[in-house]
Amino acid sequence: MMNQENKNNNPATAEEKHPQERSLSHFKVQFRRKEHLFSASTRLQGLQKDDVVMVQTEHGLEPARLISVVPGWPEKEPSKGALPVSIVRRVTRDEAAKFEKLDDMEHKAFSTCSELIEKLNLPMNLVKVERFFNGGKIIFYFTAENRVDFRELVKNLVQEFRTRVEMRQIGVRHETKMLGGLGCCGRELCCSSFIQNFESVSIKMAKEQNLPLNPAKISGACNRLLCCLNYEYKTYKSTRRGMPKIGRTITFNNQTYKVRQHNVLKETVVVVNENGEEISLNKDEWKSAVAQPAAKDK
Repeated sequence: MMNQENKNNNPATAEEKHPQERSLSHFKVQFRRKEHLFSASTRLQGLQKDDVVMVQTEHGLEPARLISVVPGWPEKEPSKGALPVSIVRRVTRDEAAKFEKLDDMEHKAFSTCSELIEKLNLPMNLVKVERFFNGGKIIFYFTAENRVDFRELVKNLVQEFRTRVEMRQIGVRHETKMLGGLGCCGRELCCSSFIQNFESVSIKMAKEQNLPLNPAKISGACNRLLCCLNYEYKTYKSTRRGMPKIGRTITFNNQTYKVRQHNVLKETVVVVNENGEEISLNKDEWKSAVAQPAAKDK
């Protein structure tokens, strides 16, 4: 019984002493329930779904739960910046117990901070609380329309939790990423499921894809332009580049037409003649058409 207990509490068991001699395995891990999944690699053997392990992060070791195995990772791994985080070891029994209480501790800190914000009448909205596993820092994420003087709030929080306190003001896109939800497509929001860094999105992307410019149709839960406008933008742009421009005059079957509309997905163009008759040309047809000099375009 004593030997078994020592094994459970010793992070460096016999099978983990020489990890460099074992093959690399890859997993999806989760630091908090219902939050982002991260790729993680390790040479530890025998890990299974729902095991809790210690993962090396930028601020030290943090516990995470194994969600799934990632099969068939390529031999040539991605660039250094895209490498998965490293699983260092299994948790001890005490660490596992503390990990189970971490959510409750963060919820308590959230409630305490919310009460203080209301008491101090601060114009800010608390979004999330993140507590380091080693207790070295608590980060409070909030949104606000303007800069907030939270010095008194920080002083009260430090007295309450006896640790370092950091206040981070975030934007509405990061708020939505933290809170999660469902998009207009019916799937989990991209930002809360897999997007790591936000890319710039412009109304030009919606125009390029012939999308309605109704804000209600091209905006996400954060009331900003949909992140997914980025996904097919480059494809639309490159495909449209090879098609005759809208307004261009072309000759097809000895008749003159003006290009009126593109259907990028089908790679067809709608053209209209002088009598107002419209026809649709497929890719082979508009490629065989002869473009008239730009000076003749009207």
